[in-house]
Amino acid sequence: MKTLIENLQILSEDCGSVGCGCIGIDGQEIAFVGEKPADFVPDEIIDGSGKLAMPGLVNAHTHIAMSLMRGYADDLAFWQWLNDKILPLEENLSGQMVYWGCALSCAEMIASGTTCFADMYFFLDDVANSVQDSGLRASLCRGLTWFSPADDFKLQEARDFWQKWHGAADGRISTMLGPHAPYTCSGEFLQKVRELQKELQIPVHIHLSESLDEMRKASADWGKTPIAYVADLGLLDGKAMAAHCVQATDADLQILAEKRTFVVHNPSSNLKLANGFAPVQKMLDAGVGVALGTDGPASNNNQNMFEEMHLAALIAKGVTGDPQVLPASKILQMATIEGAKALGLQDEIGSFVKGKQADIVLLDLDKPHLYPAHDLVSLLVYSAQASDVSDVWVAGRRLYADGDFVSFDFAKIKAEIAKILPEFLQRKEKK
Repeated sequence: MKTLIENLQILSEDCGSVGCGCIGIDGQEIAFVGEKPADFVPDEIIDGSGKLAMPGLVNAHTHIAMSLMRGYADDLAFWQWLNDKILPLEENLSGQMVYWGCALSCAEMIASGTTCFADMYFFLDDVANSVQDSGLRASLCRGLTWFSPADDFKLQEARDFWQKWHGAADGRISTMLGPHAPYTCSGEFLQKVRELQKELQIPVHIHLSESLDEMRKASADWGKTPIAYVADLGLLDGKAMAAHCVQATDADLQILAEKRTFVVHNPSSNLKLANGFAPVQKMLDAGVGVALGTDGPASNNNQNMFEEMHLAALIAKGVTGDPQVLPASKILQMATIEGAKALGLQDEIGSFVKGKQADIVLLDLDKPHLYPAHDLVSLLVYSAQASDVSDVWVAGRRLYADGDFVSFDFAKIKAEIAKILPEFLQRKEKK
């Protein structure tokens, strides 16, 4: 199947400018960008007049099944939110609940221009089945915690998941190893994770240095920061990405740079839980790669990457006192190609290059807040809204067309969740 999308405004490969032209799709791949070759004969032609094309957004850190908990525990301190509200509720989850919670988030991401995401959770077969059915692209990992030897089985579950799902869904699903955090895993267990990583050759996805309390506890328990601790255990020696790093020290940034560990910045979640402001410009200056994520819908409370781009740009300027830090082009890179690099998928997605996967998002420019269009790159970060997304393709398959879902039945998702929620909360009340 060959598709021609013509009469477009197209974001450049470096996210620094916008030009006019066409995009050709051949099967799952981008056939060309710019002027249509004479020998490209499309099976369908789509008029992109009044629309801007950009690579699909990459949400590099989330827990999408937690859409079921959206609004359940708001306006609380981080540890109260996590230990008193979220973790007890998660004990009641079933695989069916996780499937439909994931489906809801997949719908939200498609409608807001996210085509690929990295997720850490459990009931991983149900997560993967939901992703497969949605048509999205994802890098998934089983959240690994260790509190006693009885938890050792989780490593085998991670291995089994890799064997079953890595490269599945026509290559749209990849896998990682997901040790939750150093405060929920023993040092010995983290070393076992590293050994498994060396065997499987897949990235590690971990939460690090998210809060001041975590930093204080790390200092008391290990005499070092969480980042230094896991680095000394060897966990950052392979490909790794660390979510948050809000409280990273200058020495931590040197470690992350030396280990080539990517940081995933989650501005909404960090703000909502009052964990602080990640030193993003310092990270970049130190040579640390930075991607963007939403975190889960229970701590954000949405999966809107346009909001994350906007906040990331504004917070960096406010914190540093420098309006020139994190310009719009850099923010767009963090949400696209840098996210792809964090997931190890930069050869497949993240920019419009011939031969890469056709993960494409179109935005409708005929909106009051997008006019006049003095600088479309700037508009994407400072003015555009998730609701401006009109069309989405993943691997050449159209999932969203003129504001309507193509890949699945959103009404069915809502109906299934309406059935699940009373049972979910009732089970909680019985505990």
